[in-house]
Amino acid sequence: MPRPRSGARRPAVRRPARATTPPPDVAVARAGTRAGLAANDTARIVRLVLGAEHARGVSVSVTYVGNARMRALNMRHFRRRGDTDVIAFALPGPGAAIAGDVYVSPDAARTAADALGISVREEVMRLVVHGVLHVLGYDHPDGTARLTSPMWRRQEALLARARSAVRA
Repeated sequence: MPRPRSGARRPAVRRPARATTPPPDVAVARAGTRAGLAANDTARIVRLVLGAEHARGVSVSVTYVGNARMRALNMRHFRRRGDTDVIAFALPGPGAAIAGDVYVSPDAARTAADALGISVREEVMRLVVHGVLHVLGYDHPDGTARLTSPMWRRQEALLARARSAVRA
């Protein structure tokens, strides 16, 4: 078969159009409390987790709430009394889409950060990662066993990436 001459053009090859997945929809709100983390940094962390988990068609909202609101959510949805640091809900959407709501208590993050000797910002980042992983279906055992669970290990690996992404 003869080789094309120098300067000869190859016939154009039509490639199929790539299916584009829209970027994740992320919303951040504060319900009467200081978050300890800027809204754009919160959104960046959510997108980092969704990307690392190859989650497509996901919409996540993160709302920072005070302890009183968190106690009310905990009682209403889980019938548990007392404070908690993060609550996450995942709702199936059309097809394989997921819509998730994550509620974070910066007040609980402050208490934990003091006990752990870390910054409030780092603990809030951990709770955001934790909540998004719950939205995506991760779970962990109760008590200290959660600290060695696959979810916790994944959370800590993603937190390390988040620290770099938002310069904690």
